[in-house]
Amino acid sequence: MRSFVLTTVFLSALALATPHDYYDPHVINELHKRNIIYDGQIADTYDFVIAGGGTAGLVLAARLSEDSNTTVLVLEAGDTGDAVKSSVDVPGNAYYSSLLGSSYDWNYKTVDQPHAGNRAIAWARGKLLGGSSAVNGLYMVRPSKLEVDAWAGLVPSGDLWNWNGLFANMVKSENFTAPSADIQAAGAIMYDASVHGTSGPVHSSYPGYIVPVVGNWTATLDSIGITRTADASGGEGWGSFIATSAINPANWTRSYSRSAYIDPLPPRSNLAILANSTVTRILFTPGSSGLTASQVEFAATSAGPRRLVNVKKEVLITGGAVGSPQILLASGVGPKDVLDAAGVTVNVELPGVGQHLQDHISTQVVFKASVDTAASLHDSQATTLPNGQSSPFLSFINSATAYANATDLLGKDYAATLTGQIAGSLPASRDSLVPSQYEEVKLGYEAIFNTTLGFMSTQIGQVELLLSLTGTAEGGDQSIAVQAALQHPYSQGRIYITSNNTFDMPVIDPQYLSHSADIVNLREGLKLARKIAQTPPLSSAVTVEVSPGPNVQSDADWETWLAGAIGTEFHPSCTCAMLPQAMGGVVDANLKVYGLTNVRVADASVFPIQFAAHLQAPTYGLAEQAANIIRSQYNGVPLTPAATATPPSATSSVPIQTDQSHSSSILGASASWCLLFAGFVTGAFTLL
Repeated sequence: MRSFVLTTVFLSALALATPHDYYDPHVINELHKRNIIYDGQIADTYDFVIAGGGTAGLVLAARLSEDSNTTVLVLEAGDTGDAVKSSVDVPGNAYYSSLLGSSYDWNYKTVDQPHAGNRAIAWARGKLLGGSSAVNGLYMVRPSKLEVDAWAGLVPSGDLWNWNGLFANMVKSENFTAPSADIQAAGAIMYDASVHGTSGPVHSSYPGYIVPVVGNWTATLDSIGITRTADASGGEGWGSFIATSAINPANWTRSYSRSAYIDPLPPRSNLAILANSTVTRILFTPGSSGLTASQVEFAATSAGPRRLVNVKKEVLITGGAVGSPQILLASGVGPKDVLDAAGVTVNVELPGVGQHLQDHISTQVVFKASVDTAASLHDSQATTLPNGQSSPFLSFINSATAYANATDLLGKDYAATLTGQIAGSLPASRDSLVPSQYEEVKLGYEAIFNTTLGFMSTQIGQVELLLSLTGTAEGGDQSIAVQAALQHPYSQGRIYITSNNTFDMPVIDPQYLSHSADIVNLREGLKLARKIAQTPPLSSAVTVEVSPGPNVQSDADWETWLAGAIGTEFHPSCTCAMLPQAMGGVVDANLKVYGLTNVRVADASVFPIQFAAHLQAPTYGLAEQAANIIRSQYNGVPLTPAATATPPSATSSVPIQTDQSHSSSILGASASWCLLFAGFVTGAFTLL
């Protein structure tokens, strides 16, 4: 009976918070009249065919179709998402009414991971218009200047990808709204408006409700020597802070690539977006300077008929870290040994396709909430809203964040010792851990390894720490957790295919924890997570440790436990790495695939290194810059100074007060109760 009552209250709260017009047929009909094709009727030929309507693909679609003389087709494997609009739009649903595990999720799994309990680990990725930006945890955390400049340094003519270039385009994508005074005070939020954009499509803001314990986060981190940052968005992405999220404060809904870049557009006769259309392969014609993509083949189902669309200018692959290498491999572009084994004719031998795979892995230390905190989370006060209004409470999501550097984790002496040990491991790691027979890929591994090692002596975060207040599977609706996520892995894996059918799942092998340094850094991060929860003022909110529990104390205890507990933080990247071809690179600085004259990849798969960040914000910036590059080539639109602007420095070390025209409210704690109960049902996660 109790579970029935809890469920009823939860569903009632959700119903009150869901705008009545989410399923209004008039609204859906208006969408039909715009740029999404619902009857399957498209033209025979387009200038640009975009393979993937996710985070990056819809940015390119919107920007390239701004030129009325340019025709653009987007082919998206997933559905439109119209039927699950409330699950997408309500931010809190990312945690407790998620689309993960449904038909809107690719439902990928890794192969069994020998160093992670021989488990096959789920890899959720959004399979609908908007891709993972439609299902993720909404974090808008940018990488640091040091990391982005290191990326640019790995690529000849990589200046477009240095901090100035990427920063300008992340700002271009952003529409920042500062928190209300109440929310800022409750969360002890700091920000610097000068490092944010205010006219871009993607809303970046803070929730309209904040759980009071969030306000203890930065003070607690200060107490253990991890100082708060004025604003991590300005290039100094370390220390502790309350992160911005992809939330539209006008109606407290998720802001994602479809709602930001596509839905606001008027009808454009030169733009067509076709859902339920899986790209099966790219067809090429030979030329003096390489193969040219002339057609794209796609289908609705594995057994369904194959359709062809002609390409006048370029194919732009935006399938993400899994989909993009799979499309190239299915098209005969990749390592010869993989293509031969899969029965795919080799068109371009490119050993790096699918290689250099890196991911953030995480788990959490879970505590039972204190009596006072639990009581506040279960207040019986009801919250009612006028019909048709979205709820500020349901915009609450996890956002208390910190990035701990090597010294924070290990202490100065141990950090120096470990750095030396990692450096000495390179020859053996190169020989035993690179899942490729090709020398180019091994050279790329060395370059990435040495770049990653260089971060150990800087302020760059080695582990991300997150305060989770949305419930956990272990502690239920009265739990609080501190998550720890490895940010710069030395373990690299690969993605490959075993058949010539694109509807067959690719093989995903990230080789988690295959390098011992990853175990050490994550182990120490988890110890730090425990320490944070035991440090005032946050310690007043927790009592006993639920998981892994007080019996886990020694290094061996931690390592045994974490091997069976880690999972993905949902940030895979680097599988079509922007590196020299001689280092197993797949694309050059202009995002063009080596050996192909008119195919580019423009998504998170091209990052050659992992960032101490979430990948949503840099992927938006990358897609904006990709559009600049393409338009510069074809439409006479030069790369303007805005594309490589010098960012302002963060200047504030105290909260900046900003009045807001929109209303925010700190709601009754009954809302927290609903959120935590729902977190118990599904468990907590962070994505992108």
